[in-house]
Amino acid sequence: MTLTQPAVPTRQELHRHLSALHPDLGVLSDRDLAGRHPGEHADNFGAGVMAQPATTEAAAALVSWCRTHDVPIVPQGGRTGLVGGNISQTGEVILSAGRLNRILSIEPEEMTATVEAGVTLEALQQAAAEHGLTTGIDLGSRGSATIGGMVSTNAGGILAFRNGVMRHQVLGLEAVLPSGEIFSDLTRMVKVSAGPDLKQLFIGGEGAFGFVTKIVVKLEPQRPHRATALVGVTDAMTALAVIRRLRALPGVTLEAAEMMWPRYIRDHARLKGLDLSWLEEDAAALLIEISGESVDVAAAALEEQLSELWEPLGLRGGIVAQSLDQARRFWDIREDSGFYYAEIPDAASFDVSVPPTYVDGYVAQLENRLKAIDPTYAAYVYGHIADGNLHLTLIKRGPLPEQELRAVEDAAYTGIREAGGSFSAEHGVGREKRYGYETFTSPEKQALARTLKNALDPKGLFNPGKVPF
Repeated sequence: MTLTQPAVPTRQELHRHLSALHPDLGVLSDRDLAGRHPGEHADNFGAGVMAQPATTEAAAALVSWCRTHDVPIVPQGGRTGLVGGNISQTGEVILSAGRLNRILSIEPEEMTATVEAGVTLEALQQAAAEHGLTTGIDLGSRGSATIGGMVSTNAGGILAFRNGVMRHQVLGLEAVLPSGEIFSDLTRMVKVSAGPDLKQLFIGGEGAFGFVTKIVVKLEPQRPHRATALVGVTDAMTALAVIRRLRALPGVTLEAAEMMWPRYIRDHARLKGLDLSWLEEDAAALLIEISGESVDVAAAALEEQLSELWEPLGLRGGIVAQSLDQARRFWDIREDSGFYYAEIPDAASFDVSVPPTYVDGYVAQLENRLKAIDPTYAAYVYGHIADGNLHLTLIKRGPLPEQELRAVEDAAYTGIREAGGSFSAEHGVGREKRYGYETFTSPEKQALARTLKNALDPKGLFNPGKVPF
């Protein structure tokens, strides 16, 4: 007897069935999606069918139907992910948080907010600002990144060195399980010691364990009075010495510390028309920002500390922003980090973390390993120096042939786990970092992840083909 595979439902069939499923479930067809931007990957809308629940119950109805009919589900938030975690294809259903976009409450005294998963980071920041508060996490993609998506990828960003990553910001959450049941743990407390912290399965799970619908997040006081500077440094250890000094300074708070190696800062500044005549030619640039009780206090403290550190640390140029516009121009050099794709489209890029004191050695070894593959190879290097998160881009048009790409990945990832770091710091695994996960994650960790996946999603319907459980 020959077993036949069940027919993959057509887009039209899926659209017809889902449209009648729940009054709070909107369904978009491939024609509806044709006029929308797919986000960071052109194949995000490949399924051609998007379900948009307005309530958790509608999401649960969709998941239950898909489980009964063996239809895979691809959860999506703001589609800002950089590793192909939102890619979908015909026969799958996109489960979008786009209509789950309400800020349910902000508790100023508690400094917490309860939001639906589709609320953007920027929308929450703006709402919290009305209470003198802000989020304890910030990203360059704040205008489109959703809180639910940030939970799913365990997002990091520029404040992680001080506040931790998304995992440390979430107090409670609600999610629809692959069974269609609703898991609700919307605690608003930091102190909870009542058994395993099961919400952690969904944080960093990249949609493999369920669909997050609501989140309780911590907030922190807003500190709007800022001073910003670009400083020339020889290496990461010099940058870390500056950071340590500023973090110990009374009366001010270090808000950001970002480092851009010479090739990155020079090429980007040239493109942006930013004058770097004050920066020594082969120096890296450290972007730092502190807050104080007033702009004048913050600026004076920053200028005084840099002056005191100038000779002892051998600083190689520096400029304190004299206006908000100048500070924004400094930040644009760091946050508009995809400038190179115009010249090197589809370039191989990486997001790694290493202990900060290992950074100099890692960057030097990376350069040597790349040149061993091809003497013309070099990389743009930049990132969150205070927590050791580096972003790397090979300066070559892609995509690379598979064998060559694997060699470059080996060059980027070798030795990181042994040093106590990670092959993926804040972007996740998705589809594009499967090799890194399979090769540079311990077999025991992979096996445990598969056990959990099989227990919660035995049919493997949630975000298939991504994180390789």
